[in-house]
Amino acid sequence: MLKVAIGADNAATGLKNQVKEHLQHKGIEVVDFSHDVAGNEQIYPDVAFNLASAIREGTFERGLLFCGTGIGMAIVANKVPGVRAAQCHDVYSAERARKSNNAQIMTLGARVVGSELALMLVDTWLNAEFEAGRSEPKVKRIEYYENLVHPASAASAEK
Repeated sequence: MLKVAIGADNAATGLKNQVKEHLQHKGIEVVDFSHDVAGNEQIYPDVAFNLASAIREGTFERGLLFCGTGIGMAIVANKVPGVRAAQCHDVYSAERARKSNNAQIMTLGARVVGSELALMLVDTWLNAEFEAGRSEPKVKRIEYYENLVHPASAASAEK
């Protein structure tokens, strides 16, 4: 069964809750890393880093992050070695984030996409799988450059 981590800041709690309910209705296990669940005043960098770290550790296959624009969450999540987060606001980008880039995290902006579109993007992204093929050398090159910057991550990524 697919296990999805989700997280939001205060600007996107409403959208996150709609997506969470949608996923649970589909029988998907959801673990919430959001500021309102953590029981403290986390800001979006904390939420994004904690969720992306759990993805890196293999605790979750996929993650969804929500903030006002999706930009800040994507920036922070991509700081975690081995993690690829893609900000999406259309169906094609959501699909290609998985199929071409093997993104484990999708970020959405609550002030950018409405709830109906967000649910469509989430479903598209969750149903897409990495196609490898022509994209595999590109993803490997991303990992190569990442390992130049974070050499220690190469060893732990092979676990």
